[in-house]
Amino acid sequence: MLTRSEAVELERLSQAEFEPLRRAAGALRDRYWARRATYSRKVFVPLTNMCRDRCGYCTFVQQPGTPNAWLMSPDEVMRTVRDGERLGCKEVLFSLGEKPEQRYAEARAALARFGHTSLIDYLAEVCGRVLDETSLLPHVNAGTLDDDEIRRLKSVSVSMGMMLESVSRRLLRPGQAHHACPDKVPAQRLRTLERVGRHGVPFTTGILIGIGETWAERVDSLLAIDAIHKEYGHIQEVIVQNFRAKPGTAMAGHPEPSLDDMVRTLVLARLLLHPSISVQAPPNLQERFRDYLGAGINDWGGISPLTIDFINPERAWPQIAELSRATEACGFRLEERLAVYPRFLGNPEHHFDKRIAGRLAMLARPDGLALQQCL
Repeated sequence: MLTRSEAVELERLSQAEFEPLRRAAGALRDRYWARRATYSRKVFVPLTNMCRDRCGYCTFVQQPGTPNAWLMSPDEVMRTVRDGERLGCKEVLFSLGEKPEQRYAEARAALARFGHTSLIDYLAEVCGRVLDETSLLPHVNAGTLDDDEIRRLKSVSVSMGMMLESVSRRLLRPGQAHHACPDKVPAQRLRTLERVGRHGVPFTTGILIGIGETWAERVDSLLAIDAIHKEYGHIQEVIVQNFRAKPGTAMAGHPEPSLDDMVRTLVLARLLLHPSISVQAPPNLQERFRDYLGAGINDWGGISPLTIDFINPERAWPQIAELSRATEACGFRLEERLAVYPRFLGNPEHHFDKRIAGRLAMLARPDGLALQQCL
C-alpha cells in the first residue's frame, strides 16, 4: 500500500522503478480477487439525455428542445428491458442527465406527461416496473442525491453509482472541463458518497483521467474515495476511465491519456484503495486487456449484448465471447457477476430492500456470482 507522498512520486518513476509497483498491484489483486476478471451482463437504458450540467467532454447530453433530446417513455424503457432479458441480461443500467427539470421548462413538461415533477420520482417508477414485470435488477446512475432520494431509489434498485471524476475545484473554472456544472462541485459529489454510505447502498464510483487534473489531484481523488469507504464499507468498485476526445465538444482538441498514463493510474488505484474495492477499467475505451490486467484490475464492468455505450457511442463493447477469450489468453478466467458484488449478499438486511434481497437469492450462486453464466 502506498502513502500519499509515495503515490505522488509514482508518476515520475522510470519504467524500471515502476515495474516492482506494477507487479505488487497484480499480486495484491491475485491475493484478494484471484486470477479472475468479472463483468456484468447488462442492458443500458439512457432514461434521458437532458441535463443541467454542461461538461466540456460530453456528447451524451443534448439541449432540451433540440431534435436529439429525449425522455424515454415507460413503454420504451420496458421494451428495451425485455429485449435485454431475452438475451440473458441481469442488470438494467439506468443512466440519465442530472436534474434537468431544475433548469429547463422543456424537461419539466416532458416529466409532466408521465405524471411527475422530478426526474428521480420518474426513475423510481420505472425501476419499480422493472422489478414488477421482469427478472432483472436495476442499477441507477442518478448523480448527486439527497437522503430522501437515496431512500426512494434504494427501495427499487440493487445498487447505485456516480463518478466522482475529480476532487479538483480548478476544473470548475471558465475554460475547464466542469465549468457551468453545478453537480460537478467536488463537495457535492463527496457528500453523496457519504450519504449512500450511511444508507448502506452498494455503490460504484470512479475517476475520469485526462480532463485537466494534475497527478496529485488524481491521488487525492482516490484517497477521498478510500477514506469514505473505510468509514462505511459501501464502495463496491472504482472505475478508472480514460478521457476520449469527441468531435463537437469543447475538449475536442484536448490530448487523451497515454497507455502508460492509464496503466500507472490503474496501479495507483490498486495500491491506494482498500483491497475490498474492485478496480475496473472499461474495455471498450482502450482495448489493451493484458496491460490492464497486468496493472491489477479485476473487473471489466457492465457489458451489453444489446445496447451501445450511450456515453461513448463511438466505442463498441467487445463481444462477451471475445472478451472471454482475450481474458483467458492473459491467464485469467472471465466470470459473470451481478450488478452487486458478492460480499454485500452476506448482509442483505442492511444493503437491500426485501424484494431485491429475495431476487438476488434466486440469481446468485453460493459464491455470490451470477447463477446462470452467459457468454
